Amino acid sequence: MPIRNAAAALLLAAALPLAARAQETRNQVLDRRALLERQTWWDNRDWDWYEARIPFFESPDPDIDATYYYRWEVVTKHLVYGSPETGYTFTEFIDRPFWSGAYGSISCPLGHQFYEVRWLKDPRIIEDFSRYWFETPGAEPRSYSNWYGDAMWATYLVRRDSALLRKVLPHMETQYAGWVAERWDSAHAMFVWDGMHDGMETNINSRQTRDTFSGAPGYRPTLNSYLFADARAIASAAALFGDTAKSRLYARRAASLKQRVQQELWDPRRQFFFQQFARDEVSRDSADTVRAKTLTHQTGKFAGSPHGREEIGYVPWQFALPDSGYEAAWQFLLDTAYFAARYGPTTTERHDPLFLISPRCCVWSGNSWPYATTQTLVAMANLLNNYRQDVVDKGDYFTVLEWYTNFQRLNGRPYIAEAGHPDTGSWDGHNSYYHSEHYFHSGYTDLIITGLVGLRPRPDDVIEINPLVPDGWSFFALDDVSYHGHSVSIIWDRDGTRYRRGAGLSILVDGRLLARAPRLQRLTAGLPPQPAPRAAAPRPSNLAVNNGHAAWPQLTASYSAPDTPYPWANDGHVWYHASPPNRWTTTGSPNAQDWLEVDFGAERTIETVKLYFLDDSAGVKPPARYEVQLWRDGRWQAAGERARVPTAPAGRRANTVTLEPVNAARLRVVFTPRPGFATGVAELEAWADVALPLPQPASPAGNLALNATGEGYPRVTASYRSDGAAVLNDGVVLFPRNGRNRWTAAQSRNAEDWVELDFGAPRRVASIELFLVDGSNVRAPAGYRIEYLQGDAWQPVRERVRTPAQPLAPALNTVAIEPVETARLRVVFTHAPDATTGLTEIVVRGN
Repeated sequence: MPIRNAAAALLLAAALPLAARAQETRNQVLDRRALLERQTWWDNRDWDWYEARIPFFESPDPDIDATYYYRWEVVTKHLVYGSPETGYTFTEFIDRPFWSGAYGSISCPLGHQFYEVRWLKDPRIIEDFSRYWFETPGAEPRSYSNWYGDAMWATYLVRRDSALLRKVLPHMETQYAGWVAERWDSAHAMFVWDGMHDGMETNINSRQTRDTFSGAPGYRPTLNSYLFADARAIASAAALFGDTAKSRLYARRAASLKQRVQQELWDPRRQFFFQQFARDEVSRDSADTVRAKTLTHQTGKFAGSPHGREEIGYVPWQFALPDSGYEAAWQFLLDTAYFAARYGPTTTERHDPLFLISPRCCVWSGNSWPYATTQTLVAMANLLNNYRQDVVDKGDYFTVLEWYTNFQRLNGRPYIAEAGHPDTGSWDGHNSYYHSEHYFHSGYTDLIITGLVGLRPRPDDVIEINPLVPDGWSFFALDDVSYHGHSVSIIWDRDGTRYRRGAGLSILVDGRLLARAPRLQRLTAGLPPQPAPRAAAPRPSNLAVNNGHAAWPQLTASYSAPDTPYPWANDGHVWYHASPPNRWTTTGSPNAQDWLEVDFGAERTIETVKLYFLDDSAGVKPPARYEVQLWRDGRWQAAGERARVPTAPAGRRANTVTLEPVNAARLRVVFTPRPGFATGVAELEAWADVALPLPQPASPAGNLALNATGEGYPRVTASYRSDGAAVLNDGVVLFPRNGRNRWTAAQSRNAEDWVELDFGAPRRVASIELFLVDGSNVRAPAGYRIEYLQGDAWQPVRERVRTPAQPLAPALNTVAIEPVETARLRVVFTHAPDATTGLTEIVVRGN
């Protein structure tokens, strides 16, 4: 009998035979819970999530272990559920800056992100992220250079999921065709772009032009290597599916681009790959001309310099592009006169005339940059595995990995931001509040799996490992890696006493010994046949999420602390850290109970409710108890529950309530707080296996101000910068300073400025919610008043209560008023001294 809903699937999973569970436990090499609890720095303590999804790792190096698990937590911080139709994607920054695409994703790090998440044992996340870039309106797959096609093939090498590869192959081709249309220089037979669009602004090439930030378009080792890899990936995928003609076409393209990179970008004198300028350039402070088709420092002010090397010169090896004979470039990596640093490598060699360790973002002329360090380590592992050379060895690999590991610390705990000082390890100047924290712009777990442990993904039925660990290590284990449909464990136990699975280097597949060697060495073995694909599992959708630009679903609360408002509870993010915040709390509530409600706007099937409770030192704890209720027959009724996991409310993890499947238009959760503590929720989700796309509700929005399309009414205008006020009623609440969804009166010379709502027809108004923002010279106003148009005159409303009593930003400021009937409403702000006022959203309700 087929599984028809997510609730039934959950019950079926719970009923799995105990013998099967016992077998799974026996197959485990590592104590997963003990490894997780060994770390003390966690924000997300959802052990069940990690145990079900990640490979587990243990080594003699506690710093590497801590960083490995921290980087899996970083994945959870950036995992965002966009919509039922899109599913999951990933952000780069902790906020959603104005240059990001739909739901905050940015294409620059997508290659690194895919290489990390391909190891998750959760196909839903991987498949959604693969589809996001070409199936989600507002995604921007080529806003920055990247290697999408290669990442799709790399994902196939791990999962051997030909069905997914077949689905994304057209996207891989679309991406390549887009690059050709936008960046191909047919006369020079190479791709051309600038460093800024590599995510590498203000580099030593752009600083030799009039546009120091984003100048110096050229033929770079980055984009040309990425598209070599993308073409090769399409060729491999096409061959897999029997399309010989397409495979040959893209193989020829890859071979041609490889030849051009080696011919044009390699300097035999300096023994390195460089950028080649696409056009003549003159800098701001020099009359010397950098000539087109010359490499860095071959012409211009620094002509003849023996320097000019940038870390991007190692990128060709990230994709094993170079033939043998170019390995001399690696002599500079471990040399302190060039790239070596305690927390390096540096992005530019030390003695370059333009070398600069910048105290702030974004200058890539010397700082240590995790994005590039990841590329260098991937490249170095390829060099050690695929080339015969004696320039570097596995000890050098471990040295660079140690630099990178030790760099990822702040105040003694694992941490990563945008960039830092290569000699001190400081993140200062590159760690912007509510922007750079826990930055997901690089990789680490993949480096441990494919580099240090040495599991080398390949398309055939052979498993290959080649550990790059120090010879002095007496043990390590990588446990329960999902690889080609099997559970793989790789163990090094010098004398066999630690794991008691035998001495030496061992490969276990599905709990059985497949191969063993007495020493650390390259080891290969044939894999058992790949298990047949399982029947398609239900794909439930989170029906409670709303990322703006939509009237429904609509979240409301009995009370919201001003600085932790309700819109954060259904934006698709699950964060447990108090700063920066993305949470709803009842801090300051006078109520004995509080509730959080989702109005779907129409009846929806509901099968599972998930609540992510907070538990931290900010006085916020999971509630003493909670009840899930549904609006049925004109009143709130307790939902019929099948199961709760866990049974008691728990913080920093999912609290899952499985319901008797039911149709309802409204759902709420009523919380009874613990004495002396507020209740807080990172996210409220309502899941069901439903047909997509969802039919849109016909009900009018409960928010009278909302205009999700920006057309017609309601319409927002302002006394200053009125053209920017249209975002104030689009349903998007974004407090961070880099967000595009805000209006400010910045540079206004007025003592007061106003924002007006024209409803287009009279409406009953009973409350107004102002989501005030702050920023550079933007602060909470000294005061504000609300007025409504009566006849031809503006009249003040009669206020019942303000929360908070004084304006606060960034925060929700709520005003309940004596209801008025009006077609136009405005808020007049009195600016704070030496500052102006800003808003991200206005909500108006009629009750």
